[in-house]
Amino acid sequence: MIEDLQSLLGDQFVLTGEDRAKWLTDWTGGYSADPVAVLRPANTAEVAGIMTIATANNCPVVPVSGNTGLTGGTSGEGMLMLSLDRMNAIEEIDPKGRTATVGAGVILSALHDAADAEDMIFPLTFGARGSAMIGGVLATNAGGSNVLRYGNTRDLCLGLEVVTADGRIMDLMGKLHKDNSGLNLKHMLIGSEGTLGIITRAVMKLHPKPLAYATAMVAVPSLPDALTLLNRVQAETSNAVEAFEFMPRSFIAGHLACIPGARAPFEDQYDVNILIEIGAIAPRDATPDASGAIPVQELLTDILGNMLEDGSLLDAVVAQNESQREEMWARRESAAEIAFHKRPYVDTDVAVALTDVEAFLSEGARRLADLDPEATDFVVAHLGDGNIHYTAYPTRDDPQLKDAIREMVEDVVVELRGSFSAEHGVGKSKLGSMARRKNPTALATMGAIKAALDPQGLLNPGKVFPGAD
Repeated sequence: MIEDLQSLLGDQFVLTGEDRAKWLTDWTGGYSADPVAVLRPANTAEVAGIMTIATANNCPVVPVSGNTGLTGGTSGEGMLMLSLDRMNAIEEIDPKGRTATVGAGVILSALHDAADAEDMIFPLTFGARGSAMIGGVLATNAGGSNVLRYGNTRDLCLGLEVVTADGRIMDLMGKLHKDNSGLNLKHMLIGSEGTLGIITRAVMKLHPKPLAYATAMVAVPSLPDALTLLNRVQAETSNAVEAFEFMPRSFIAGHLACIPGARAPFEDQYDVNILIEIGAIAPRDATPDASGAIPVQELLTDILGNMLEDGSLLDAVVAQNESQREEMWARRESAAEIAFHKRPYVDTDVAVALTDVEAFLSEGARRLADLDPEATDFVVAHLGDGNIHYTAYPTRDDPQLKDAIREMVEDVVVELRGSFSAEHGVGKSKLGSMARRKNPTALATMGAIKAALDPQGLLNPGKVFPGAD
């Protein structure tokens, strides 16, 4: 098999032994891989050839992009690891049609830069944008900080090219905004984490580049007050809020403790701290007046000032320049570094209705104390879409205790009719959650689709589908 792969790709792109080192551990350090070889194809035809050879030899294949996932989605042993890193061409930026045609190995920040050169944006963004690749964000249906305005990755994709388990190429690379020609295979493949096919190319949506931003840190008395703030700003800006991020007091303390040179957002300390950002697209909202004031920033300042006067807010700081804006965002984007600095931990990624975030946090804290009275937790949330990153730190590295904490979080989420997986995917770490919480009929339907598209079970085995190894 290795000889066939070397003939297909060239010896230098079939990595064995120590040459595999870069791909053997994921970002978290909690999951490892021991592949027979790491394969680095240059194009879709070579991916198809890999799958043909793998099928003939009944050898599992695990696709990998930037390897910045948090759920063990690229772990395993005795498989072929298929890296998309060489398939990194930005084939076309079409500012009139507002699309980008890209290879699966394009790094997210590279697409940001290419869109920016045409005065456009690809709005998906998160802390790992300098290493995450388009194939990976599609495979996990990644979210990030701008979902409130632009949606998840699924909402930003118009077309896909996918190689099936048996080496056929599925061309869904249209730029259409409407297509009712049967089942939506594109949406089924996005978020499937490489278990149904290998994404090789994509057509992604671009958006107009905001001409100006208004960004602020705001302290409010409670989470319900934060939603009042969100709704008021949305109403007064015609739904121009791009980000609405919740950082509680413990997050701010963790940021100050872990990040050298970090500064507190306010002179006083508050329980509920919000990062809010508005993006202005219309020139009337972004063109400075005679005094140099930018209308969208003035509007946000006025809204916050009025809410301070009536007691709806406790404090507010509006960024006056780009460096202040970057400092605010650097605080939020340090979340993963802060959350994973302490061990043992139980990390979860849940979603509830916006009005249930407070109930989740209060009930979760109460039940965590019942399980482990000295345990602590760490929270950060995309409050605008109800996505909570909740990390618990038990007092001992006890697998049974950690499982109990994870099940407790699931219990609270289910009671609130939420989801135990919001944006990081299922991978390996949430298989137990899938088995316990996913509707049995939905699981059976997913299994039937997997069996139809990958009858030998070769595509990323041991992920997403509980009991299918």
